[in-house]
Amino acid sequence: MGTAQTPYDAVLHAARDVAELDNALDAERLGAALLGSVYAVAEARRDDAVRAFVSDFLAATSRRRAAAATTIRSVFAALVPDAPGADRVRPGAAAPAWSGQLGRVHLTGCWAYGDVFGDQTSYLATFAYDDPTGGPEHALVALVDHNIGITKDIFVGGPPARVLDQIRQMCAEDELTWFRDETPAAMHTEVSRHLAVTDELSELPGEGSLATDRALVGARLALLPASRAAATRQRAEPLTATERTDLIRRFLAAPEATQVGLDTLDDDQLASLHFCLGLLLDHTATFTDPDPLRWSPTVAGLFLLDWVHRRAVLDMDDAALLPRVLRGWAAYAGRKRGLSASATARTNTAIDEMVPEFARLYTTGERRSPATAAVAQLLADGVDPDDPAALDAWIEANRHHLTDEGS
Repeated sequence: MGTAQTPYDAVLHAARDVAELDNALDAERLGAALLGSVYAVAEARRDDAVRAFVSDFLAATSRRRAAAATTIRSVFAALVPDAPGADRVRPGAAAPAWSGQLGRVHLTGCWAYGDVFGDQTSYLATFAYDDPTGGPEHALVALVDHNIGITKDIFVGGPPARVLDQIRQMCAEDELTWFRDETPAAMHTEVSRHLAVTDELSELPGEGSLATDRALVGARLALLPASRAAATRQRAEPLTATERTDLIRRFLAAPEATQVGLDTLDDDQLASLHFCLGLLLDHTATFTDPDPLRWSPTVAGLFLLDWVHRRAVLDMDDAALLPRVLRGWAAYAGRKRGLSASATARTNTAIDEMVPEFARLYTTGERRSPATAAVAQLLADGVDPDDPAALDAWIEANRHHLTDEGS
């Protein structure tokens, strides 16, 4: 075959054997993989890009009568039924016997599992075709990363009994994981809303089958019920100023604060203490679902080794106190969330191991943002940020340097 003249010709060539496949599931997986190429290269609104491509493909191939062409049209219409024109697609005269089963599946089970810290939740659903000619039962697994706020990976495969057994065994052998039955509505809501964020990413996570399985996962998720409350769920709001104050007061009265010596600080250290506590709350407020009590080795690492260096200017007292405050807060948060002693100890150990690198990053300033670096230099030069005249004079004197840093 010569060079394809259009993307639609390229798709038709790639799908030339689709009518010879054994079942509808194989055809749907092939169709999803082809649409995955569109999803992967889209620069924004990836799901919309796929929907638009399917609509344009159906319009461009409406007169094609070859079995492969009519079959892949039916596959795309089943995978993206809301694409304009999908409702007008009809099977061709030479359609495979299984073509009537495209997309006609029902849910056979739904579960969720994840780590006790709340970093990640995976959802597992199993499906079977309404008629066995459609293909084998299969599993959908979607990984939601709560620290990034996206559906990080998805995959469709099987056999589902083996997938389910492997996951059950993994969770049974690891005390830091959990496994439960899940409601289909909860899975639909959580995977879909985080997947909507993934669809907007300028760059997708590098590993996994996110692109190749996206269309098939979307079609299966659409079959799950969604409660009215779930459909109107809004992003959790960060704490109000009053709530922050109350939470800090409760922490300082808790045994975890005493265990790290926060009750013995002198008056000169109290300002640093409250500054550090404010940073902890500010960091957790940046997550998709803000929770000031959700701390883990991973969250502690994001905070100590990245976020705080980019977002805050610490003096020596702050830097010396911050790891200690974090240890106490993480222990307090673990108790309030009902984590086991071993889980809390895991976070505490991780914080201890991060301290040398935290100190190095504080010393070098290599992860400071340009704005944070400028504020740090301003303070190092003895300029009072609350003195407008002194601030203007400093900015004017350092204008060239600030411009270079920001470029």
